[in-house]
Amino acid sequence: MSGMAQTQPAPSGKNDPAAQAVLSLERWRETRISVFMNDFGELSRYSEANAQLKPVAPGENRIIFFGDSITDGWKLDTYFPEKGYINRGIGGQTTPQMLVRFRQDVIDLSPKVVVILAGTNDIAGNTGPMTVEQTEANFASMAELARAHSIRVVFSSVTPIHNYIPQKLNFFYQRSPEEIVRLNQWLRDYCEQNHLVYLDYYSALADSHGMMKKDLADDGLHPNAAGYRVMAPLAEAAIEKALAQ
Repeated sequence: MSGMAQTQPAPSGKNDPAAQAVLSLERWRETRISVFMNDFGELSRYSEANAQLKPVAPGENRIIFFGDSITDGWKLDTYFPEKGYINRGIGGQTTPQMLVRFRQDVIDLSPKVVVILAGTNDIAGNTGPMTVEQTEANFASMAELARAHSIRVVFSSVTPIHNYIPQKLNFFYQRSPEEIVRLNQWLRDYCEQNHLVYLDYYSALADSHGMMKKDLADDGLHPNAAGYRVMAPLAEAAIEKALAQ
C-alpha cells in the first residue's frame, strides 16, 4: 500500500463493530473541529506550564516525554519518583500536530533527552487519512529538529492493541495491527541508521498473537497501571542509554 492513504472501511450496519468504530471516530472528529480549525497543534495546552518552568540548571539532565494519550495519561511522578520528568503528552494527537508544537513543547525547554511515543493515532486517522510514509516523514523531521538543537532522541515503538473485550472494540478496529508492526520496523531501522535509541515497548506488551496482553489495557489500547509498570523500566533504560551517547 506504499504511497496510498489508509482508508477506513465503509460503515455497513449498526451491528458491525468495524462500522461502529468508523462512526465513533467520525463523531469524535466532529467534536474536535474547533481545535483543528483554531489551534491545530494545541499549543495552548502547555503554554502556561512551559512559561513557569525554571531554566535548566547547570548539570541538569532535563527529560521530556512527548506524545499522545498514552503519554498524557502516564503519571510520571508515580512511576519515576523524584526524577522530575516532564510530561508533554496530549490525548488524540497525531504526528503532524506534534510536529507543530515540537518547538514550543520540546526545543524551547532545552531537554537533554526527548522520549517520543506517537503514531497510533496516525494509523487511526484522527486528523484524516495518512500514509505510513507521511508518518515516517514527521518522525524524521522531529529527529532532525532535535539533533539540530543537541537534543538526544528516544523513539518509542507504537504499542500493540487487543480485541479481547467485546464491549470495547473501537480502538482495535480503528488501528491496523499490520500497520503498527510496519511502522515499528521503520522506527527500529531509522534509529539504527541514525544512531538514536529505539525503545521497544511492543515486544514487552504483546502476547503470542501480537496483541496487547489483555491484563495490560482495559480498553484494548491505553495501558493501565500494570501496563505502565511494564513500560517504566524500559523507558528508564532507554533514557540512560541516550544520556550515555
